[in-house]
Amino acid sequence: MNYQSAIEVSGLVVDRGRRRVLDGIDCSIPAGSVTGLLGPSGSGKTTLIRAIVGVQIVKAGTVTVLGKPAGSAPLRRTVGYVTQAPSVYADLSVRENARYFASLYGLGAADAERAIADVGLTSAARQLVGNLSGGQRSRASLACALVASPEVLVLDEPTVGQDPVLRDDLWAQFHDLSGRGVTFLVSSHVMDEAGRCDRLLLIRDGELIADDTPAGVRAAAGTDDLEAAFLRLIREREEKVAA
Repeated sequence: MNYQSAIEVSGLVVDRGRRRVLDGIDCSIPAGSVTGLLGPSGSGKTTLIRAIVGVQIVKAGTVTVLGKPAGSAPLRRTVGYVTQAPSVYADLSVRENARYFASLYGLGAADAERAIADVGLTSAARQLVGNLSGGQRSRASLACALVASPEVLVLDEPTVGQDPVLRDDLWAQFHDLSGRGVTFLVSSHVMDEAGRCDRLLLIRDGELIADDTPAGVRAAAGTDDLEAAFLRLIREREEKVAA
């Protein structure tokens, strides 16, 4: 089934204790796009991601993924989620991890090998995950998320710890897969990755500052520098609140 928007978030409110973590988030993520979720550490990125994959208790609002409520049982086969901490078994090889996750979906060795190749780990397929570098572990987690060919892939800071060449390779892979119809939501606190996205969600202190294309964000802020644009939009919002 085709969807114009793969993810719809409406009026989302999340509290943690007495602190409001997300305050009325509204956004729409187009199907087949690479959407960047950017903001400083502690801004609410991971909480929004958790709400989208259906593992976050929310106070108010709705989150719909592929036309179904976030966390619905049918979405378990169509939504992939890679957390900041690698979610693979350290005492298994990259190949064994990928084949294990493939088996959970009734898939075979060929699917595991494809996913390993997609993240550039074919040469390390026999290595124990526990012996890999931090960046390689992150890519092993990504391979396990890719093995089932999800329609939506949510990645929480997947490029942290990657060298520039590998970061470039991963972003190229994201766009290649989005060209095949996969929807990506990629969080980052590195503003130089914003320009690699089709669309941007800029978040700060639990509020959505912008939901637009990189070109739209630049135009709204009147600057070609995305980091400067983000700062300008924040200041404009703070001035409106103070007025």
